[in-house]
Amino acid sequence: MRFSKTIIYLAISIFSISPLLAQQKTVPKGWHLMDKEKDGYYGVSVEKAYEFLQSQKRKSTPIIVAVIDSGIDTTHEDLKSVLWVNTREIPGNGIDDDKNGYIDDVHGWNFIGGKDGANVTKDSYEYSRVYYKFKSKYENVGEEYKPTSVDDERNYKDWLRAKKEVNKNAGSGGGGDNSRLQEIFKVFKSGDAVIRKELQKEVYTCKDLKDYKTEDKNAIRVKTIMLNICKDTDSDEVNNEELLAELEGEVEQSAGSSTPPPNYRSDVVKDNYDNFNDRFYGNNNLMVDNSSALHGTHVSGIIGAARKNGVGMDGVADNVRIMTIRAVPDGDEHDKDIALAIRYAVDNGARVVNMSFGKGFSPEKKWVDEAVKYAASKGVLLVHAAGNDAKDIDVAENFPSASYLDGGRPNNWVTVGASSDVAIGGLTAPFSNYGKKEVDVFAPGVKIYATVPGGNTYRDLQGTSMASPVVAGVAALILQYYPELSAEQLKGILLNSSVKPDIKVPKPGTKDMVNLSDISVSGGLVNAYEAAKMAASLTTGNNTQSSTPTKTKIKKKKKK
Repeated sequence: MRFSKTIIYLAISIFSISPLLAQQKTVPKGWHLMDKEKDGYYGVSVEKAYEFLQSQKRKSTPIIVAVIDSGIDTTHEDLKSVLWVNTREIPGNGIDDDKNGYIDDVHGWNFIGGKDGANVTKDSYEYSRVYYKFKSKYENVGEEYKPTSVDDERNYKDWLRAKKEVNKNAGSGGGGDNSRLQEIFKVFKSGDAVIRKELQKEVYTCKDLKDYKTEDKNAIRVKTIMLNICKDTDSDEVNNEELLAELEGEVEQSAGSSTPPPNYRSDVVKDNYDNFNDRFYGNNNLMVDNSSALHGTHVSGIIGAARKNGVGMDGVADNVRIMTIRAVPDGDEHDKDIALAIRYAVDNGARVVNMSFGKGFSPEKKWVDEAVKYAASKGVLLVHAAGNDAKDIDVAENFPSASYLDGGRPNNWVTVGASSDVAIGGLTAPFSNYGKKEVDVFAPGVKIYATVPGGNTYRDLQGTSMASPVVAGVAALILQYYPELSAEQLKGILLNSSVKPDIKVPKPGTKDMVNLSDISVSGGLVNAYEAAKMAASLTTGNNTQSSTPTKTKIKKKKKK
């Protein structure tokens, strides 16, 4: 999701329902890297961590971090020096030099592209795909239906849940009825056409609208919408193309129960989706366009944008190589692409994989489970964003998930909720998912300033999508200096070293104030300095001790 609750904000702006956006407060750019004691913000204490690590006289080694996402601007000034390079490939020769099945995969691979160069940008939602896939089989069976197998039982339950989702969205439109959402989209398109004509620009940002004047009512509404969103994200770089794409997706999501989703992916990729062994598809286009690459570029910058180079912003880790794997469209990702993306990351040397995406259905979860188990067998840590629905994912379905179909759980998986700061409303982000069993730790995910497409462009975005790469960056930082740590040990360090706040936090989506331990496994906020200290204490030479969340206890610091 590019903007947290963007469509709700659109409705607010048009119908003047709430002054919510005007109430947003600000934090310094890069607050997520700061230290509470030194700087006054609940960041992850990155500079303090580096000071400690340097005092340990340990050598830093490069760590490959795979970013499974929407793509990346490979020309960005703060990213081009930290991109992973597949040295076994000769760029641009059209030959699979390393014989891994992917031609010219120099910086990564695009699993949602065609061999002819076409690319998937938008896609449908998984609940809709599930509903129509099984509609002919289940729509006329009664409540007494008896599944014929374990798979059939799961498919039937998924179909019933998907049916409810289809019917709900056909009537709700994500915040109002479908006709209302259609009207918002109509207003935006009309106003956008006027603005493009009067500005003589096909793509415009909030910078272009500040001094823009018009008599057209719909154009005035579009201006109001965009300026409100720019104010909320503390950025002038939001553009009309991004908003139109997201709004169009919401309209499509609420299209009703009688319209099957278009075959966006299959029409482009042209693989046999049902055959997992048909895996050598896609292309090496990691950028596609600015709109598609927005999310992945921002995530990548948070992890490893070049530090101390005098431009833009600093990533968390200073000795990483970002491997880009494009598998997430504007819509719901497909399980096959995610499973293959994880395997590609593992096979090409990634030690950490960031996954800032998610959905409510996973019809081919077995493929993803097998990929997660494969990553675990190779010692690769998977870091996943919890989601932005303010839901308890101990109860609500959220995929990919840290549980297997067979009932087991991976020891190499960290699910991350989004934290905020007391200066801007509280220690938890109001949109973040949570869960005492399913969300491992919280990390900064509100107003995070990082790289976006454009070569030299930056701006704030927010979501658990931003919190996850903060944790992935901290994990990579620890591995730089302690590469002998296993994925399980690294997970234990991240959770057990997390800072436990001695104040109540807002339970997302409610007015309740709770302990962070009530809504997460660790009850803490990830902290690079504390993680570095724990890693040092657990390592002696090349030997490591086991560190798991259930065995290591952290004493709470006394209030000063």
